[in-house]
Amino acid sequence: MSDPMRIRAAEKDGLVDVKILMKHDMESGQRKDSSGKLIPAWFISSLNVKAQGKDVFNAHFGPAISKDPFLNFKYKGAKGDKIVVSWVDTKGDKRTDETTAS
Repeated sequence: MSDPMRIRAAEKDGLVDVKILMKHDMESGQRKDSSGKLIPAWFISSLNVKAQGKDVFNAHFGPAISKDPFLNFKYKGAKGDKIVVSWVDTKGDKRTDETTAS
């Protein structure tokens, strides 16, 4: 399993600003190793963010996303919202982390 995501969520004027840093190598499948062989593709393929149990953000990533992706978005919410971020990569590995909006 990968390192925990760094998630920050702050409410202001009825909007919660969510910032997520995901630790992942995000291999595109186009790079070669030192011996010249292609490194197999391995990247986060889907991401889901829930607040108070409801979907507030969904994404499908491809091989063009950079290593350790950063994501920032806002949604209508309140202080104290429980935010759960989950992703699945192309190898079937999964990660889920959560925070509370301040």
